[in-house]
Amino acid sequence: MGRPGVDRGRDPLIRFLKAWAGDLPLVLTVVGLSLFGVAMIYSAGVLNEPSPVTQDIWQKQLAWLVLALGVFSLISRIPLRWLEWAALPAYVAAMLLLVATLAIGTGAGTAAGVKSFLGFGVFRFQPAEVAKIATVLAVARLLSVRKEPLQGLRDLLAPAAVVAVPLLLVLRQPDLGTAMAFIGILFAMLYWGGTPVTLLVLLASPGLGLILSYDTRVWSLYIVILTLSLYFYRYRLYLVESVAVVLANLAAGTVALPLWRSLAEYQRNRLLVFLDPSIDPRGAGWQIIQSKVAIGSGGLWGKGFTLGSQKRLDFLPEQHTDFIFSVLGEELGFLGVCLAILGFTVVLLRLVRLAAGASDPFAGLVIFGIFGAWITHIFVNIGMTVGLVPITGIPLPFLSYGGSFLLMSWVALAVAVRVAKEG
Repeated sequence: MGRPGVDRGRDPLIRFLKAWAGDLPLVLTVVGLSLFGVAMIYSAGVLNEPSPVTQDIWQKQLAWLVLALGVFSLISRIPLRWLEWAALPAYVAAMLLLVATLAIGTGAGTAAGVKSFLGFGVFRFQPAEVAKIATVLAVARLLSVRKEPLQGLRDLLAPAAVVAVPLLLVLRQPDLGTAMAFIGILFAMLYWGGTPVTLLVLLASPGLGLILSYDTRVWSLYIVILTLSLYFYRYRLYLVESVAVVLANLAAGTVALPLWRSLAEYQRNRLLVFLDPSIDPRGAGWQIIQSKVAIGSGGLWGKGFTLGSQKRLDFLPEQHTDFIFSVLGEELGFLGVCLAILGFTVVLLRLVRLAAGASDPFAGLVIFGIFGAWITHIFVNIGMTVGLVPITGIPLPFLSYGGSFLLMSWVALAVAVRVAKEG
């Protein structure tokens, strides 16, 4: 607390923190989440039978956090116009890195079977994390120079194509979880760019058609409803756009079966156990069953820090990365879960406030693109630990173990506070 009669805004420490952070509530919340993540990663490594893989990973995460704070200090000083100018070169460079990853990439840790990392000696990083920020900058640059709002499906083709390139390259690795973040980026930025919600629904409709094609009757009813909706909405769309939407949904239903057969066995099993984990409780259903048991057994207060039985017996899969939320729920209970969700809520609401307060279109779009990526990670990761969405390899921002993911999350934060300050 400040001394009586002294303006806290004039306190040297407060002034230094404000100058360093740009947005003090946002950055301090992220610092708190990151330190909370280090603590939970430490706990995830405390097992009845110590593992050399997870025993000291909290120290590595802490080292990455220190590096991230330094990088944040540098990136948050880059002028807004430099970021705008670098959008296209950064996007091209990121796409080249993704192509290189498909050619010479390797797996790492729990993602050993996925070509998602590039290594230089002992240093490994995920180009997809770089591509997220580069894609946000590229789409923001594309949309910010438009003189008219996005009013037709044709207007959405260019930004959709910009996002589709990294999305498809990441799917080729294959990394479905990270690919979903690009979808979140696209829809968030299109919405902030003024796209009518109806157009966004039409853009997403082929995905819905793909999901509903599991039952011919349901899918047929969906196509009829979609066609009627387009008829009544025709005054807002060109005929070719309406036809394209229907054809895209028909194509989605047609390729559903071949696509299902093309999936690897473990991918099909993940989708099946999402509907009913009991069909393979010791195999593909093991992860979600153990995750639910861990979170449910935490109760109100939890079993205590480092004392989670499911975790200590190593029943939880990838408990330091994808399932860190399960460790949190078991050991800190409902109150710990609420604390983490409250932290994420503060971060997301601050991003929305910064985007709304930005007078520069590029700045607002960049901030909301980062919002789209993070809310996708948060919703999908927490959702898969409690059985709301199928299991995919997607980490929880600032809490899950992962050096390059933590570093690039802080880079995204630096970009957000910088463009907000200047925009």
